[in-house]
Amino acid sequence: MNKVLELTQTNPKMEVVMDYLFVLIGSAIIAFSFNVFLLPNQIASGGVSGISTILNSVLGLEPAYVQWAFNIPLFIAGVVLLGKQFGAKTLAGTIFLPFVVYLTKNMEPWTHDALLGALFGGIGVGLGLGIVFRGRASTGGTDLAAQIINKYTGFTLGTCVVLIDGLIVLTAAIVFDIEKGLYALIGLYVTSKTIDLIQVGFGRSKMAMIITSKQEEVRSGILNKIDRGVTKLSAYGGFTDHERPVLMCVVDQTEFTKLKQLVKTLDPSAFIVVMDAAEVLGEGFKRA
Repeated sequence: MNKVLELTQTNPKMEVVMDYLFVLIGSAIIAFSFNVFLLPNQIASGGVSGISTILNSVLGLEPAYVQWAFNIPLFIAGVVLLGKQFGAKTLAGTIFLPFVVYLTKNMEPWTHDALLGALFGGIGVGLGLGIVFRGRASTGGTDLAAQIINKYTGFTLGTCVVLIDGLIVLTAAIVFDIEKGLYALIGLYVTSKTIDLIQVGFGRSKMAMIITSKQEEVRSGILNKIDRGVTKLSAYGGFTDHERPVLMCVVDQTEFTKLKQLVKTLDPSAFIVVMDAAEVLGEGFKRA
């Protein structure tokens, strides 16, 4: 995997190919999850796919056609109104996703339990979107609509996304029933969390801020016994107004207990503040 990453970083053409590959694979996963989990259980968890689920139930329209009918005009409107070059990768996702939805429309549902459909459909859509975002693209749809509303109303982009998806979920609750609307909310939540997981990875690190009167001993112990870097931050005590530098150290989650025990051994009165670090890029951790 590292060799592939190195190759893409040194070969611009290979990087473009990998981006398109991410877009196509991610779009295919989204389409597959839609047909085997979301559509058969009437889970309209936001986005153009949610709209297509509602219109399929009410009017019997083919979901793939509905998605094309919304995605392509929204892509064009995004380019015209926002003045941005969304790029061929986003256009590829915009067209390819409904195409796979059409190809897989006759697949048997994997579950008829609405809760399972919402959970696993949300995971599948989140996984697919996370992979598409890794390819530095999107699948268009209501994301572009949210950006257009953001530009002309002044609402934050997050608010616009919530308003659009919330309206779709509310419509699903009215068209189907309240329970299906609640399941759609579950699917939407699971999707957002899965995207975060794919974006930042499975690894978790800890960032420790250490205030100690034995700075040199603690610094040396971390460098030599844990083999992690330490950054000294300039700080002053709020009560004494004396200079009290803070040692900042980032360690892998499995190393945190060792760090805590080391600091407490060297200085039992040390003050330690610990925070989660979702993604750490640099030497000793993941490459940028």
